Amino acid sequence: MPRYLSLVKIDEKTAPAEGPSPELMQRMGELIEEITKAGVMLDTAGLTPTAQGTRVHWEGGKISVTDGPFTESKEVVGGYAIMQCKDKAEAIEWTKRFLKTHEEFWTVTCEVREIAEG
Repeated sequence: MPRYLSLVKIDEKTAPAEGPSPELMQRMGELIEEITKAGVMLDTAGLTPTAQGTRVHWEGGKISVTDGPFTESKEVVGGYAIMQCKDKAEAIEWTKRFLKTHEEFWTVTCEVREIAEG
């Protein structure tokens, strides 16, 4: 059965400074429990803010290292989920349900991609 990566992209400028609300975390926890019991969720986690990250870039044969925050970025990866689904349509349906756990003021985009095997 194929595996899919759902990259959770957020706009750090509009996300609440205090992070997700307790209600959001509860809804998300309930969905994660459901998707795990269904045998779909393989791994998931949120990521720390870009202010705590570092970019390592390769160009023209040279490495550059830049500490966050990355102010030029509108959307950043805020988390991920790895799911094992029968097809891409199922992965998208679970992703839609995840997005709907968020309050209306959040701006969240998930990019769903099949993981290349072998």
